[in-house]
Amino acid sequence: MRKICVVVTARPSYSRIKTALKAIQKHPDLELQLVVAASALLERYGTAVNYIKADGFKIDAKVFNVLEGENLTAAAKTTGIGILELSSVFENLQPDIVVTVADRFETMATAIAASYMNIPLAHIQGGEVTGNIDEKVRHSITKLADYHLVASKDAKERVLQLGEEANSVFNTGCPSIDLAKEVQSLNKLSFNPYEKYGGVGAHPDLSQSYWVVMQHPVTNEYQNSRKHVETTLEAIRQQVDVPVLWFWPNVDAGSDGTSTGIRAFREKYDLSHVHFFKNMQGNDFLNLLDQSKGLIGNSSVGIRECAYLGVPVINIGSRQNRRQRGENVIDVDYSTEAITEAMQQIEKQSRPASTNIYGNGDAGKNIAQVLAQVELKFHKTIVY
Repeated sequence: MRKICVVVTARPSYSRIKTALKAIQKHPDLELQLVVAASALLERYGTAVNYIKADGFKIDAKVFNVLEGENLTAAAKTTGIGILELSSVFENLQPDIVVTVADRFETMATAIAASYMNIPLAHIQGGEVTGNIDEKVRHSITKLADYHLVASKDAKERVLQLGEEANSVFNTGCPSIDLAKEVQSLNKLSFNPYEKYGGVGAHPDLSQSYWVVMQHPVTNEYQNSRKHVETTLEAIRQQVDVPVLWFWPNVDAGSDGTSTGIRAFREKYDLSHVHFFKNMQGNDFLNLLDQSKGLIGNSSVGIRECAYLGVPVINIGSRQNRRQRGENVIDVDYSTEAITEAMQQIEKQSRPASTNIYGNGDAGKNIAQVLAQVELKFHKTIVY
C-alpha cells in the first residue's frame, strides 16, 4: 500500500483537507499517515487536534514548533523549527508521498523538509492569488511540489504558467466545498453554538439570524492589525439590533494586535449582542454560516465556501486581494462607515446565487484517486 503522509498545521488547514483524509483512509491502495503540527495543537487557537481525534483519525506524529511572539521573526523561526522536526518525522514514517495544504507559512516547512529528503510532494490548492506573505508561500510550494491538486480552472492555468508539467496538475476542486455540500441540505442551525462550544460574551437570541465575523491580521500590514480590527468592532457596536458571532484570529504576525484590540474594546464598550468563539468543527461552522445573514472579515472561507453556499460576504482590506470570487462578495476598505453601508446593502437585497468556482463537492475522492495513481517522482525540470 502507498503511504500518504498529510501534515495539518492549523485549524483552517484541517477543513481544507478533511474529506481527502477520509477518502485516503477508505482507499484500498492507500495508507494514511497523519501529522498534526504548529497552531493546530495549541489551545489558544482552538485546539484543532481535538476535532481531528473526535472525527476518528489516528495521529501518527505531533510537532510542537510554534514560537511565541506573533510577529515576523517568530513566524520565520517557527518555520525553521518545523523543518527540523518534520525531517525527523518523515525519517521515521518513511512515506511514499507527503501532502501539504494551501499557503500558511507553516506549510513551507513541510514542503522544504520533504523536498530535501527526496520524498514526492503533493500540494493542495496551489495556483491561487492572495495577498501578503501567503502569495509567496503558495507559489514557492508550487515550485517545490511534484503534484498539484488545485481547486479551480484558473488555479490550474496559473500553475501551468509557472512551468509545471501538465500531467502533474489536477483540478480536483477544494475539499472544503465537500463539507459545504454536506451542510447545504440542513436548512436550519442544527446545534446550539453556546452549549457545544462555550466561548465568552453575551448569549443573544439567534432565532432571527445573526452575523458572523472572522478577521485575521494581514502579515505585510501587521503593525496596523489592532487599528484594522477596531474599525470592524465599531461597525458591529453600532448594529445592536442583530446578534454577532465573532471568531478568534489565526496565528499570524499581528494576531496579538487583533486579539488585544478585541479584548480592550470588549472591556470599554457594551457588546451585549456579541459572542466570541475560539474555534468550531468545520461542518458546524459552515452550518452556522449557511444560516447567517452573512460573513464579515477577511477569511478565505468567504471566498470559497460562502460562494458555494451563496452566503453574502463583506470582505475587508487586502488579505484576499485579487482572489477569484463569486457575486456573494462585497469588497470594502478598513472603514467603519463602509462596513456599515455594506451590512445595510446585504439586508436589503436577496441572497446571492451559489457558484461552484472551487468545485462541486467531490474533491476528497478526486484527491485520493490521484494520489493512488500518480507515478512516484521527486525530480522535475521547468517546461519552458
